Amino acid sequence: MAQHDDHALFRMLCLEGAQAGLSWITILRKRDTYGKAFDEFDAEKMARYGAVKRRRLLLDPGIVRNRLKVEAFISNARAYLDLRASLGSFNDYLWQFTDGKVLRRRPLYLGGIAPSTVHSDAMSRDLKKRGFRFVGSTICYAFMQAVGIVDDHARDCFRHVP
Repeated sequence: MAQHDDHALFRMLCLEGAQAGLSWITILRKRDTYGKAFDEFDAEKMARYGAVKRRRLLLDPGIVRNRLKVEAFISNARAYLDLRASLGSFNDYLWQFTDGKVLRRRPLYLGGIAPSTVHSDAMSRDLKKRGFRFVGSTICYAFMQAVGIVDDHARDCFRHVP
């Protein structure tokens, strides 16, 4: 099911960035703790985090204590708020990269799924230009899959819809 809620999209973009270089299960297991640590991904609050809150986050064993990733969450909150202030909807902004349509690909097998596409390349470039971090093309593609912008379930997958 495709996601269209701005807050949920922002949350998922943060979590996909946290996953960079790690297995997804690591972040999945820490998902609830991330929510508590980052004020349920309230971008207004996150954008105002000061030095004390940042130090606390880096000591929290419930999240990945990577300084660059913690700083990225905070700067991404600011970039998200700026984007919404200038464009209105984060949802509309993200879905523009596929002209508002779910991209459906039907690989024959799991290994046939590309790690990135021209769509994720474009999203990554534009997000970076707007000040987002940990939004490389592979992360953007995983994000697009996670929120339903891309549906590329292999034909033998139980989630495959013909």
